[in-house]
Amino acid sequence: MKIGTVSLGCDKNRVDAEKMLARLAKAGHTFVGDEDDADVIIVNTCAFIDSAKEESIDEILSAVAAKQRKAGKRVIVTGCLSQRYGEQLKAEFPEVDAFLGYADYDDIAATVQKVTAGDKVYKSCASDAFYADRVLTTPYHYAYLKIADGCDNHCTYCAIPGIRGAYRSERMSDLLDEARKLSDSGVRELILVAQDVTRYGVDFDGKPHLAELVRELEKLDFDWIRLLYLEPEMVDDDLIALVKEEPKVVKYMDVPLQHIDSGVLKRMNRHTDEAYTRDLVKRIKAANITLRSTFICGFPGESEEAFEKLKAFVADGELDFAGFFAYSREEGTPADRMRGHLPEEVREERAAQLTALQQSVIERRNANLVGSKQTVLYDGIDFDRQMFTGRCSRQAPDIDNVVYFTGNGLEIGNFYTVEITGVDGIDLIGKVTE
Repeated sequence: MKIGTVSLGCDKNRVDAEKMLARLAKAGHTFVGDEDDADVIIVNTCAFIDSAKEESIDEILSAVAAKQRKAGKRVIVTGCLSQRYGEQLKAEFPEVDAFLGYADYDDIAATVQKVTAGDKVYKSCASDAFYADRVLTTPYHYAYLKIADGCDNHCTYCAIPGIRGAYRSERMSDLLDEARKLSDSGVRELILVAQDVTRYGVDFDGKPHLAELVRELEKLDFDWIRLLYLEPEMVDDDLIALVKEEPKVVKYMDVPLQHIDSGVLKRMNRHTDEAYTRDLVKRIKAANITLRSTFICGFPGESEEAFEKLKAFVADGELDFAGFFAYSREEGTPADRMRGHLPEEVREERAAQLTALQQSVIERRNANLVGSKQTVLYDGIDFDRQMFTGRCSRQAPDIDNVVYFTGNGLEIGNFYTVEITGVDGIDLIGKVTE
């Protein structure tokens, strides 16, 4: 069968989709990029916040419309939205042939067979079996490695524990097997992801084993290893030293701080306060490590004073990159039941203010990079600009800025020395020097 897939949401969901595609390929199916050409359309959904849910619904509607244009086409919906709202979705979308949860990918090939025979499938498991094979949807020179699923942090605003369950680390031997296959296929940059990367292995014996995993991964043929989603209360001096000193680990940490005000952090159940956060940022920057973070704007009870404190913190310029998100009210979470919910326009305006402020910080930092030489990983081509695009080690794919550059005889996936000759907003402009 010809399969068309759409995967939404985070890079962890991307890994789930890539493993689902590998299962389908093993069963003899092929993949197409146009839903009108597909015999079966699979929508792998996200349900993290309202905007993600809306995007998932839009994609389901698009798939249903494609089904109505061609007799015999089937639609399968998988992932977090299906897991969280399966019964409701079945009632609202009778045109969909199957709903599977986030942990049902082992059954995807059998489900395709069943729906093409005219059956309906509704299923939601508690956990997915480990599967090492992948069909990469990233450029072939970088890939994500999901080292755990679920979360035990229970932040008051977050629905993930209710969707994905308790924190579950993958066995290190399984991860090394998967990583070895990625390395052998030509992956140069490996990006470790989970809801909480720092707690890897805590569910084994009560102690984190992230450092041990990283050192084993360094024995494989990767050039860069990047760590995303490091919970701040777990980032100690040993982890900072690991990032600073290990040769293949890029000097980059993604630490979701979420706020700076102690009162807001307490209501979020974030296990940190203002003093700890400021000290942590200083220690990371003292180690000359690029720091990315995320923040929630307009959390219930966020006063003008708390917001102004967050603005001043961002304006200090210690954060290299940051994303700002208006608080999304998620049913069933403790924050949903809190008093002091702010109007949507206030939440959106606060997020916009901080985004603009951080952009000015990035632009200021960029000016200091003009004239420097950076090692850049060539990712692709921007045909509108007629320039190559890539990233230096301080830039993660899709979420940070990029380097636009010129050169001759270049190959995607290789590293080049690029002289930075100018800036364009938050992005860098350069030329290959060797």
